[in-house]
Amino acid sequence: MGKFVITTRKNGEFQFSLKASNGQEILGSEGYTTKAACLNGIESVKKNSQIEARFDKLEAKNGKPYFNLKATNGQIIGTSEMYESTTARDNGIASVMKNAPDATVDDQTN
Repeated sequence: MGKFVITTRKNGEFQFSLKASNGQEILGSEGYTTKAACLNGIESVKKNSQIEARFDKLEAKNGKPYFNLKATNGQIIGTSEMYESTTARDNGIASVMKNAPDATVDDQTN
């Protein structure tokens, strides 16, 4: 089962990453000014990750594929790593869809 890991950035903002059961990060968040906002972001990922249309399949300037997960309002709530192939990126999307809904939350900010 996957898990969301909450950490604090150097600037004091909170962020989360969704990790697959093998510990690999499959989605990272923006910075949030409060932990409550960060937790809301996690809930948004859990809901929106079940709608394939919420995933934007993109390509970086260096040609590497990646994806963004967007909320209903179009705001980006998570970004993937850069992948070596579109197949790997699509597998990453499938992993988020599989892991996010039941993922536990590991708060490492305390």
